Amino acid sequence: MTARSSSETARDIPEATVARLPVYLRALNTLADEAIRTCSSEDLASAAGVNSAKLRKDLSYLGSYGTRGVGYDVDYLRYQIAREIGVTQDWAVVIVGIGNLGHALANYSGFRSRGFHVVALLDADDTRHGEEVAGVQVRAFDDLEEIVAEQGVAIGVIATPPSGAQQVADRMVACGITSILNFAPTVITVPSGVDVRKVDLSIELQILAYHEQRKAQL
Repeated sequence: MTARSSSETARDIPEATVARLPVYLRALNTLADEAIRTCSSEDLASAAGVNSAKLRKDLSYLGSYGTRGVGYDVDYLRYQIAREIGVTQDWAVVIVGIGNLGHALANYSGFRSRGFHVVALLDADDTRHGEEVAGVQVRAFDDLEEIVAEQGVAIGVIATPPSGAQQVADRMVACGITSILNFAPTVITVPSGVDVRKVDLSIELQILAYHEQRKAQL
């Protein structure tokens, strides 16, 4: 089977809606930081960069959390969304491949603030072993199975060159990791029941280049 993601959550929320929930949560967190306690669907939609009709439909899958004439309670709604997407608890994460990208990911403060705890950094290059990145020592890739068992890791991040990504994914799956975030510029195959999200920065840049080219032709 090719790289895949679950089409729906246990509550039958469409995948497109699931993809927008973290965006709504980020917008709500920003509003909360600005001491805004209530907001209308129009205000929240604007902060999230979507139209209000789409936002209301998305939130309807979670339940009825708005009050007519008042809007949404910011703190309550962000808790409900955080609970729905599973970030009211800490998730143990392992990053494999500690090159430039792996370093950047390890140093990303947003993981911890959003419920993700990087418990291990792994690399096959023994010259990196013992190096400390963001307070975590780089260990051998061969330690993967031991770390997953000890830390209860469910999420793995692949930041290796493309040639090694499939082998890393295979090892992750074999030792019990069921969700993978793949930054390697290649497609990996996983069994049914394993979710993969792919982040390819070069593709995103190419899409922007396409739009720039179109603008120049107008």
